[in-house]
Amino acid sequence: MTSKETTKSNLVYEIVGWYGTVAIISAYALNTFNIMAATNPWYQILNGTGAVGIVLISLKKKAYQPATLNAIWTVIAVIGLIQILMRPV
Repeated sequence: MTSKETTKSNLVYEIVGWYGTVAIISAYALNTFNIMAATNPWYQILNGTGAVGIVLISLKKKAYQPATLNAIWTVIAVIGLIQILMRPV
């Protein structure tokens, strides 16, 4: 991998990591300020995709504690989303 490719790859990881941070904070703020309920599928999607972003950047940087926390966070979000989608209408 060339230096230019490495820089581009690092930039992608950084963007994904920052997306994760913004997504989780946004979900939390929207829920805290009663703008979006935890039963809204988008709340779970923001949490889940945000957690995946943090898992990826954490693994890249070999920071295993946040990677583990956010892997579990992702599983919880996926289970929450499944429960929401399986509820009778």
